[in-house]
Amino acid sequence: MTTTRGKKVRGVFEKLSGSGLWWICYFDATGRKRREKVGRKSDAIDLYQKRKTEALQGKKLPEKLRAKAVSFGALAKDALEYSKTHKSSYQHDKYRMAGLVDAFGNRAADSITPQDFERWTADHEWTPATANRYRALLSLVYRLGIGNGKLSQNPARLIRHRRENNARLRWLLPDEEAKLRATIEAQCPDHLPEFEIALHTGMRRSEQYRLAWDCVDLDRKMLTVPQTKNGDVRQIELNSAALRAFSVLRERCLGSGRVFLHRNGQPLVGPRCWFDGAVIDAGLFNFTWHCIRHTFASRLVMNGVDLRTVQELMGHKTISMTCRYAHLAASHKLAAVERLVEQTGAAQDAPSDTRSDTSAILSQATEQLAVN
Repeated sequence: MTTTRGKKVRGVFEKLSGSGLWWICYFDATGRKRREKVGRKSDAIDLYQKRKTEALQGKKLPEKLRAKAVSFGALAKDALEYSKTHKSSYQHDKYRMAGLVDAFGNRAADSITPQDFERWTADHEWTPATANRYRALLSLVYRLGIGNGKLSQNPARLIRHRRENNARLRWLLPDEEAKLRATIEAQCPDHLPEFEIALHTGMRRSEQYRLAWDCVDLDRKMLTVPQTKNGDVRQIELNSAALRAFSVLRERCLGSGRVFLHRNGQPLVGPRCWFDGAVIDAGLFNFTWHCIRHTFASRLVMNGVDLRTVQELMGHKTISMTCRYAHLAASHKLAAVERLVEQTGAAQDAPSDTRSDTSAILSQATEQLAVN
């Protein structure tokens, strides 16, 4: 209780006498007792009258009133902790999060709009794939915030997903493989099993170079990837070429600890120390380690393996990721349509309604495929 102009005002009080900070106390439409910190005495009186009117009207109030705004920086910290524990791409998330925090860290998370993010990305010359990675990380920040009860909306859901150009996929042609294999055997033969395992398992680089021997079962011809890019566990069947490569490596390190090691016994973190030079000396252009994974997928498709099986072998979360490899089998498709000629026995001297000679076109297409 307090007074204003000599009159008592119910429900308005000063929690600490003389502080000048006034509160109100009332019962809402559900009969729940509530307290709110207001500030000035006159503002407290006005708000108290408003809350009483709302209660009489049966208006339901939010669960939390005047809750402190959560900063984007605080949510980003929670997201990085989650990424460190559950995602193999933590280092990438850490790098990208630094940019997001620098741009939005001090702002209230619920004040950031999709337009704010679009304007920010427009200031950077990013490929569509890079912009989508930032969008995915932003969405993770807000999803976790909603899950933790700190937010109610995810603005990243309204950000446009950019179309990525998946047509520029590089795979290893047979003659290129022969050149690269010969170069590796001449310059760094100790690393040839790494190349063989990548070529015959399709593992991601991070999956391969984190592999430990307790995940490799040569008797069952199976290896287990304990944490994939998607955070799942998956198993990969080993063909005879992969088994031979693993057997060579096991003899070197006695089958304990990490699979891929330097000569000094320290774990390898990747193939860059030997692979990039071998690619240049073999005369290959625009070929990276990840292209070996593309090669694995394209060869499966060219050999008639169905896309669902390819999806499982590649560890793709969705079938749409696998479908992009179908177009890599261009020469295989050309051979397939040529079978129509063989099956129908359409000889050049056979009667036909079509007078066009397509042999020159087919020859030109074959030469173009060889060039590519």
